[in-house]
Amino acid sequence: MGKPEATTAAGGARARLRLREKAGYGIGDFGFNLYWANISAFLLIFYTDVMGLAAAAVGTMMLVTKIVDAITDPLIGALADRTRTRWGRFRPYLLWGALPLAVTGVLTWTVPDLDQGGRLLWAYATFTLMMLAYTVLSMPYSALSGVITADSQQRTTLISFRFIAAFAGTTLVSWLTLDLVEWLGRGDEALGWQLTLGLYGVIAAATFATVFLTTRERIAPPPAQRSAVKQDILDLLHNRPWLVLFALALVIMVTIVMRSGSLVYFLKYYIGRPELTGTFLGVYSVALAVGAALTPVMTRYIDKRRLMIWLMAGVGVLSCAMYFVPPDRIWLLFSINTVIGLMLGPKSPLAFSMYADCADYTEWKTGRRATAMTFSAATFSQKLGGALASAVIAWVLAGLGYVANEAQSDASRQGIALLLTVIPGAVALLAAWVMRFYPLDDRALEQVQADLQSRRETTDE
Repeated sequence: MGKPEATTAAGGARARLRLREKAGYGIGDFGFNLYWANISAFLLIFYTDVMGLAAAAVGTMMLVTKIVDAITDPLIGALADRTRTRWGRFRPYLLWGALPLAVTGVLTWTVPDLDQGGRLLWAYATFTLMMLAYTVLSMPYSALSGVITADSQQRTTLISFRFIAAFAGTTLVSWLTLDLVEWLGRGDEALGWQLTLGLYGVIAAATFATVFLTTRERIAPPPAQRSAVKQDILDLLHNRPWLVLFALALVIMVTIVMRSGSLVYFLKYYIGRPELTGTFLGVYSVALAVGAALTPVMTRYIDKRRLMIWLMAGVGVLSCAMYFVPPDRIWLLFSINTVIGLMLGPKSPLAFSMYADCADYTEWKTGRRATAMTFSAATFSQKLGGALASAVIAWVLAGLGYVANEAQSDASRQGIALLLTVIPGAVALLAAWVMRFYPLDDRALEQVQADLQSRRETTDE
């Protein structure tokens, strides 16, 4: 296939990145979030209120399919780590996987002319296929940030660009999706969803091509490395920083998905103002983007570990406090929700920067590097957390007597309020506690990277 582009040259790996490359890498997550934001905010209510599936059945379906999806993450990560092409290990996947994702995305948001049992089977099959296609793209994309640069602060900046673009995609989805569905469908909601996801698929494919064209892989595993997938997994299981992040990713994703997935129900059935959905979700997404943009500034003065603890503790306290705000205090609810977005925004840049640090830690400790496996196994935990959150929302709604498109009972309304406030708030506080066990503070990370720099310089000589 030709010689890979990646290089172990120490100087190139730590060279200052150009704006073009940072922005080019970041735009990829705009494309991913045209899907992920729809999954988080609208897929559950699409299944219950448009496809007409029972909430409990949807909850079980989303849990099962996302567990299957999560299991594929390490498999794709292992495959990507062992890919050899003239364009590198990870970048080619952004071209190969774009069309399958676009097609399966449209199929997932299609209402087939079947009975309810047939529609449920359709949901199982299409959602599973779409998430497999998503994984084939997203795993190499995440790992790419770990081989573009070896400098920790530049990684944080690079990944901040990624999540600024991600939250921009989320903002677009939040504000425009329901209007696009109505406009494109011309009164046919099912057709509107198909056409909207088709449009998003075209836009996403263009962003993935941009990543391929503007980025470069600079860090490769040690030249003599020949390790089996089993060894990669064993290395991770002996990597304490990664184990902490694995637990952290699960609990934080429960917080994020539970809040985003229940907000639509909260506004429609608890507040009684469904027309506010676009504004609430849109401004919340802008707040997330602002928080992500501020992350590199904050990490210049605050240790990543300490910053993550403070932010998740703040999210927990504010989420719990939101429960006690009366439903007619719209502006207070709106303000608290926006501040929570600001505090959650840095979470993703921080976590993904720390995943790359964990790949460095494994190489420092064992002499072996498996960047994609490090990211994919962590994403396994994120997807498991998201699956649990989606399932809990659906199961709680079903248990409290939720009926789609009708006035809810008092018990159902209170359950919806708890799903947005106290439950994810408690989980966020748990995340802050888990982060206390992360050992790679700034001083330890500087030592790891200085040692790796010395090894690479020796190898280059």
